[in-house]
Amino acid sequence: MELAHRVSALTPSTTLAITAKAKEMKSQGIDVIGLGAGEPDFNTPDHIMTAATDSMYDGHTKYTPAGGLPQLKEAIINKFKKDQGISYDPSQVMVTSGAKHGLYTLFQVLLNEGDEVVIPTPYWVSYPEQVKLAGGSPVFIEGKEENEYKITPDQLKNAVTDKTKAVIINSPSNPTGMLYSRDELEALGRVCLDHNILIVSDEIYEKLVYGENSHVSIAEISPELKEQTVVINGVSKSHSMTGWRIGYAAGDARLIKAMTNLASHSTSNPTTTSQHGAIAAYEGTQEPVEDMRKAFQDRLGIVIEKLNAIPGFTCIKPQGAFYLFPNVKEAALLTGHESVDDFTKALLEEAKVAVIPGSGFGSPDNIRLSYATSLDSFEKALERIHSFVKGKMEQSK
Repeated sequence: MELAHRVSALTPSTTLAITAKAKEMKSQGIDVIGLGAGEPDFNTPDHIMTAATDSMYDGHTKYTPAGGLPQLKEAIINKFKKDQGISYDPSQVMVTSGAKHGLYTLFQVLLNEGDEVVIPTPYWVSYPEQVKLAGGSPVFIEGKEENEYKITPDQLKNAVTDKTKAVIINSPSNPTGMLYSRDELEALGRVCLDHNILIVSDEIYEKLVYGENSHVSIAEISPELKEQTVVINGVSKSHSMTGWRIGYAAGDARLIKAMTNLASHSTSNPTTTSQHGAIAAYEGTQEPVEDMRKAFQDRLGIVIEKLNAIPGFTCIKPQGAFYLFPNVKEAALLTGHESVDDFTKALLEEAKVAVIPGSGFGSPDNIRLSYATSLDSFEKALERIHSFVKGKMEQSK
């Protein structure tokens, strides 16, 4: 049987592949430390689980509107008013089966064959694949390390063609953890307004920001930019609800209506019970969100110096999310490996540490490590990596 051309061109998720290999090794009794997971190691807060359970016993186990429960939409709208100071109408908000589903549905209704979407590198692994599935063409701009892996207005301007339909901005970023400032967003926004480019603002790590840094949504900068932006967000990372699969999109009512119509013929509504949990997430106490943020901030402060102490590792301190994205090209060479991908494989097979190669994020000189794991495990993993690198260096003398 011949498969559809649209899937034959897909690149498998590097994150899932490494995680699966690590789990396989663990099942064989091998002591592997996995640093690939993109989810918090905290359980969902109790009040959210209680609300979800109560909703089932109250009879809320049936279909909901394809675009989400009106009460959840209202909770999302209130969240935007509180956090960003911007207002949306219910017709401008759609609840999705996770933020990933929101992005997928958006590209499906937005792109025609050959339309271009500008994607800064490093990028989250699913961006280019989702664009390709919608018939679009990813256009990559390098976010240079010396610019904290962020793109500039001139880079964006130079990438624009008559086929450019959208640009993706992910702040805080997966995999780099870096943030765009208000001034940087405003400058990028001017380019988008000048060329009528839709801004896809992925803000899923919004609540995980550290130190003196603060998250700014490009949609809050001006009414014009709000109209030009579709915000993608969800409760997965902020409230440790990855498996609940609740995200949302907010933007132009015509786009949101098209996305809702598509969902009605594909996924139907997001899981009813999860939606009730998400209502509690936004309407209930935010104390667990802040507790988790502080825990990640504390971990980052401890592990960043230990990471940079490994020979051949250089890592800019992230401002948000829960990833470290060191450049390890020199470490790969020091240990006798031709590429970082080979170095990553050796770390898993010999040091028993699973990390994600940066090639999957469009940045082949880097690796991604998630510190959304216990501090003890992370420190133990860094010790193994350090010993592995030093041992290989000794052997090569």
